[in-house]
Amino acid sequence: MSATPGLIKIGGAELENGPILGKLVDALAPLLQQGPMVVVHGGGSDIARLQERLGLEPCFIDGLRVTDAACMDVAEMVLSGSVNKRLTARLVQSGVRALGLSGVDGGLLRARQLAHPKGDLGRVGEITQVDTACLRDLITQGFTPVISPISLGDDGYPFNVNADHAALAIASALRAPEMIFLTNVPGVLQDGQVLPELTARKAEEMIETGAINGGMIPKVRSALDAVAKGVGAARITDLAGLATHTGTRVIG
Repeated sequence: MSATPGLIKIGGAELENGPILGKLVDALAPLLQQGPMVVVHGGGSDIARLQERLGLEPCFIDGLRVTDAACMDVAEMVLSGSVNKRLTARLVQSGVRALGLSGVDGGLLRARQLAHPKGDLGRVGEITQVDTACLRDLITQGFTPVISPISLGDDGYPFNVNADHAALAIASALRAPEMIFLTNVPGVLQDGQVLPELTARKAEEMIETGAINGGMIPKVRSALDAVAKGVGAARITDLAGLATHTGTRVIG
């Protein structure tokens, strides 16, 4: 495999143990067998459950999880451990040469502390460097990297990085032809119908008029950011759309 890989970002909701994970793997495995792809995943709901079991109180600033030392341990155990291996195992069982790793492994993702004007986020990082050669080597060998966003800090210790931010950094560094945002909606709707394609200009108009609203705004903003940073196109879709190659394709 020598073609430039695409990237798919999967949220924590689709990674829950049970029927939803089975549906995800059923839709994802054929896609990964068609051509080179990098998978980046989150796992916020699993982190929240383990924090609760351990008596740790989750805290967020503008949607970003404040990560002290104890919460960092939890995030690493969940993201680089249980969630990463759960997804990797199911993909391997489905015939994909999936290789689970985190941003720490091989120094794949380097990060520094993310400064936030509203408070100290603790061990929350922002990506400063992506080792694209490592990813390309793995893909050339026929592997599908399945990446936890836990990244290696400039101080030699891990940082918790938002999965959307990590996925965007990787897709941009690879100059991926397409980045897929897997969500719980089939795409951007207009008059009840999924728009197959959306330009940056049209997206801004729809946000301004309120045609794109609520939780769809950050999804579209992330897609626009991806395109602005060198990704060929960004597709917003759900599990059904992943299987049928449908959804909304955001372009420049």
